[in-house]
Amino acid sequence: MVLITYDVETVTSSGKKRLRYVAKQCVNYGQRVQNSVFECLVDPAQFAELKHRLESIINKEKDSIRYYFLGSNWKTKVEHIGAKESYDPEGPLTV
Repeated sequence: MVLITYDVETVTSSGKKRLRYVAKQCVNYGQRVQNSVFECLVDPAQFAELKHRLESIINKEKDSIRYYFLGSNWKTKVEHIGAKESYDPEGPLTV
């Protein structure tokens, strides 16, 4: 489990475009849990691919990305309180 957070400059139209592209890539690999925060259950190869994609999108002088590696025992490291029900990415898919 990798927690990915990002802060993308949105003053310019190009920044807003980068923000959309970053979010779209994260959605392909995980679940949005807050505005600029995604939980991604990925293997090392998937993480390397996602990291490469994200870092090719952002402007490293204006934007930032942080990766938090929670590991395979992530369930004991995450506590959810409040709105937006928590989910289990290893559980059954519901529509």
